[in-house]
Amino acid sequence: MRLRVNLLLTIGCAFVLGIAAVQPVLAQSIQVSEVRSANAFPLVENSKGTAITYDPADATVVRIAAEALAADIQQVTGVKPLVGTQTPGGLTILVGTLGRSKVVDDLAAKGKIEAAKILAAETFLIQKVDFPEPGNSSALVIAGRDPRGTAFGVFELSKLIGVHPFSWWADIHPNPRKSLYISGSHVAKAPSVKYRGIFLNDEDWGLQPWAAKTFEPETGDIGPKTYGKIFELLLRLKANLIWPAMHPSTKAFFHYPGNQKVAEDYAIIIGTSHAEPMLRNNVDEWDKQKMGAFNYLTNKSTITKYWEDRIKQSANVNAMYTLGMRGVHDSGMEGVKSAKEALPLLEQIIGEQRSMLSKNLKKPVTEIPQAFTAYKEVLEIYDLGLKLPEDVTLVWPDDNYGYIHRLNNKAEMQRSGGSGVYYHASYWGRPHDYLWLSSTHPALIREEMMKAYVNKSDKLWVLNVGDIKPLEYNIHMFMDMAWNAEPFMDPAYAKTHLADWNKEVFGARFATRITDIMWKYYDLAFERRPEFMGWSQTEPTTQTSYSEYNHFYFGDEGQRRIDAYTKLEKEVKQLQIAVAPEDADAFYQLVYYPVVGASLMNRKFLYRDKSNLYARQNRLSAEDYARMSKEAYESIKKETYFYNNQLADGKWKHMMSMEPRALPVYKEPVLPEITIDRSQLWGLLPEGLELAPTSGKMSLPMFNRYTQKKYFVDIFLSDDKPLKWKAQPSQKWIKLSESEGTLNGANKENRIWVSVDWEKAPARQQLSGHVMFSAAGKKMHLEVKALAPSAPDLATFNGHLEDNGRVSIAAASFSRKKGVENKEWKLVDGLGHMGTALMASPLEEISVPETGDYEQVKASLPVVEYDFYTFTDTVAELKVFSLPTHPLNDRYQMSYLVSVDDRPATLLNFKTLGRSQEWKQNVLRNAAIRTIKLGQLAKGKHTLKIYMVDPGVILDRMEINLGNPYQPYSAVAETKHRK
Repeated sequence: MRLRVNLLLTIGCAFVLGIAAVQPVLAQSIQVSEVRSANAFPLVENSKGTAITYDPADATVVRIAAEALAADIQQVTGVKPLVGTQTPGGLTILVGTLGRSKVVDDLAAKGKIEAAKILAAETFLIQKVDFPEPGNSSALVIAGRDPRGTAFGVFELSKLIGVHPFSWWADIHPNPRKSLYISGSHVAKAPSVKYRGIFLNDEDWGLQPWAAKTFEPETGDIGPKTYGKIFELLLRLKANLIWPAMHPSTKAFFHYPGNQKVAEDYAIIIGTSHAEPMLRNNVDEWDKQKMGAFNYLTNKSTITKYWEDRIKQSANVNAMYTLGMRGVHDSGMEGVKSAKEALPLLEQIIGEQRSMLSKNLKKPVTEIPQAFTAYKEVLEIYDLGLKLPEDVTLVWPDDNYGYIHRLNNKAEMQRSGGSGVYYHASYWGRPHDYLWLSSTHPALIREEMMKAYVNKSDKLWVLNVGDIKPLEYNIHMFMDMAWNAEPFMDPAYAKTHLADWNKEVFGARFATRITDIMWKYYDLAFERRPEFMGWSQTEPTTQTSYSEYNHFYFGDEGQRRIDAYTKLEKEVKQLQIAVAPEDADAFYQLVYYPVVGASLMNRKFLYRDKSNLYARQNRLSAEDYARMSKEAYESIKKETYFYNNQLADGKWKHMMSMEPRALPVYKEPVLPEITIDRSQLWGLLPEGLELAPTSGKMSLPMFNRYTQKKYFVDIFLSDDKPLKWKAQPSQKWIKLSESEGTLNGANKENRIWVSVDWEKAPARQQLSGHVMFSAAGKKMHLEVKALAPSAPDLATFNGHLEDNGRVSIAAASFSRKKGVENKEWKLVDGLGHMGTALMASPLEEISVPETGDYEQVKASLPVVEYDFYTFTDTVAELKVFSLPTHPLNDRYQMSYLVSVDDRPATLLNFKTLGRSQEWKQNVLRNAAIRTIKLGQLAKGKHTLKIYMVDPGVILDRMEINLGNPYQPYSAVAETKHRK
């Protein structure tokens, strides 16, 4: 970790002045330095550490935090301060909780610390106090409103001196310093979200085997030692809640008494997931053979006792109880046939669960934290009118792929129990798992969680983190948002936060490069996650969506994706050599393995598909791509072996699986036998053709003066004999990247880029020529055609143009937009396939036109307009690509209006129901697509208008098809007018 000396670390705070005349005014920043300055407080000076003291009557978590701080100071300086309950003379670091520490209470009573500024739960202050008590000249006071707040304050200081929250979990080493001085003070604001936590899930292939075999073999499971490390991480991240691991590989949390004790010691709240009511892990604890069916209708007494026993056992636990009932695991409730039938039964169950809680915990039920998660089929039951008690926290889930199903309406915002969000950064289930790498884009996480925050769904945020590793950054970002959401209201802050994180971990020298690498990594995963390159349920011979390489507009998109990953991989491997030796383990875990692993997974599939295609094209290189596909698979094995056996001297053995659930997507590629007709000697294939036509006539896509693209043609061997080739253009305006070359066993194909030198082109609207390729006595003719329209209005036109039968427009590249009152299409930086998207804002309850005649109301709606120009009179089709978000709440759809020129507006709605086939495709490609027929469109200038109807719609891009028969998988590059 690289926090440089004399670095000013500013923490934004809200300060309330004038609490008492004798109270000092706190600075708004803390400075950490290796050099003493006026009024600075020494943590370590002259190889001596300042003692850390706490009150023996304070909570155990305060002692744990104090001892951790001493160890953290030792990590930085090599000097470990004494920790104890007796205040030494001279200097001291005083750690304590209001109401539990006598010294802290005395300082508050005397007005020496600003206790009135930490009234909210979990808040804290860090402040230097002179002469805090007799015998002490000065103290650095870390005081919390409650024990957890005190621990947060201690770990805030640890972070400021350079100890990263993931220091242990990601082997991040602090920048060493001989001395440490602190100046300035800090008061923490109340957290943005009350309950902030993680769900350990799908731990079967990482966390559980690692704990059982490597870290905690004495337990043989995720036990107290492992949970201790997890709880410390949560405190360092200012989190306070856990939903424990619950898969069949893991014993229930309460199975090991030490788990409960360590949660109490670390002041962590214990909850359970949507499928585990009343703190019960059904997967491990419900024995169907002994206890019968998990059916409330037929086995109520057994189930009731099962729940009540846990309530009694957890009477002294800081817990949040999940209400409701589903199946034993992630399945619907047994004994009911429909959501309508389940509704009254679920209301009965919730009422009886609350009675159990009140009776056994001996307090009003409204004082007991409870949550109800409307996950999967439960959301349908809730929306039928489930009467949920007002004090229960209502938890909204995402759809497992990062898009929140729905949030509060106005009535739900008023509930005393509030609401929250259960969000996935890892998932096991259909249509595809993503359990291997961290692949959810930070910009999407930010967008969805800030939508929830604005909606006041801010009582509880839980992130499904899988095995914790390799989701380190996603976890940290999520918890930073939950603690202080305000900076994340700016979309640009998503990338800023990633940059700051990389600077903390790797230092300023490499932070920008690593941030750019990781942002591109997330961009590529947003287009298609590495785990989605293959298929979960089919054999590994199934082609990916990138299997068509040479069609119009594909531009060999599979190769472009390989090239993008290859570039990242090259940069990562250069950095691996350059980073400091002490950063090598962290770099491998946080950057190298995810980037290289994703690259190899893509190469495994795309080279396989390329081999299949090239064999059909009679390319000798098909054999090479088959070999490279298998080499990519072997490289994944090699890198994963290193992760598990050599990284950090074997610390993470059994943590990383390259094939969770052993799905076909992770398997070795299967390739059919390759047969090449070597008698053909060589071949030629231009961009835009999958196979050479039987007629032998080939042409490149049409060139356009106003889009100025280039296109490729491949010349390749069909035999392993060396071959010299030449290419001769028929016209001076035809430019070639190469005009001659040699093919051989080491170089079996050349890609020649063809473009137009418009300065040399004659002043005609249509140009034609050709390139003649010759080799070994054989010639092949390639036609080249170009379009240079001379319409007067094109000279001043600034919009998008038709190019080869298609107009491609990024939503952010609008010609004009108009808001109405507080409603507008708002730019969202960093989001979507084009780098910036447009969102229908604000994300709150707004009036939506109810009339079906939208022509009457469209003038009153916010609108965004796009000018485009076509060169042909033809039938046209419009595709609108949006992010597959869900309605803001049950009042809305996902609608917008579109019109071209003065034609009537058409209402489009991309709301999906349940886990439909359309929804599955939407989340796999991160796009919802709507298509309308425009009819005949005359050549010339046109305007596309998109009117805002429902809030939360996120426009990504639009395509107007004018006869191009092919649809690529990835986003088509904009066809902008390039003057």
